[in-house]
Amino acid sequence: MTTVMLVHGAWHRPSTWTRLEPELHALGYATRTPALPSAGERPTAGMHDDAAVLAAEIAAVEGPIVLLAHSYGGIPTTEAAAGAGNVERLIYLAAYLPDRGQSLCTLHGLPDPDDTSGLFPLIDQPRTSLYGDLPDAEAEAEMSRLVNQTRRSFTEKAGTAGRHDIPATYIITERDQAVPPALQERMAARAAEIRRLASGHCPFLSQPHRLAALVDGIVRSAAG
Repeated sequence: MTTVMLVHGAWHRPSTWTRLEPELHALGYATRTPALPSAGERPTAGMHDDAAVLAAEIAAVEGPIVLLAHSYGGIPTTEAAAGAGNVERLIYLAAYLPDRGQSLCTLHGLPDPDDTSGLFPLIDQPRTSLYGDLPDAEAEAEMSRLVNQTRRSFTEKAGTAGRHDIPATYIITERDQAVPPALQERMAARAAEIRRLASGHCPFLSQPHRLAALVDGIVRSAAG
């Protein structure tokens, strides 16, 4: 059985995947949802710590893995996948796809900050940026679950890039107001394949059935 490992983005926790997981299970996939230590109530971890957690999770799985990374999660996923023999596919969902020596900040064209300690402020207007295509009540519930995110995670640079060894698919979320589609297009050019979804930043919340079908199609196409 193929395991789809779901890697959450900044300010989120594994619970963000609760709508997508049963859809993937119905299609015959196992799932794992590791918690990145750079996000939490009082986090201090950086991107490399997140990558180490993912590498340990990957090593604990017997059988083939598809890594599905969302948003910030693309950076530690890219690093953790390098050299992992059981990872058969990388899927970047509105995710940051770095090359060696790049961080989330540099992918946005921002200079390295002098101080990397402490927390990174929450994205502006999260109701619109993150959950623009969710009903108000659902968006409010999701915002209540957001946690803190370290500045280190956004500034530490990838030392390796698993996408050079593992086929990668990029899913562009065309109505995204958090990671601009134009930036996604530039990063997607590094992937072996590009797919598109008419959604906001979090389609695993707004259209989990459609996203699961897209993931299934990507995996089956790669296997074929």
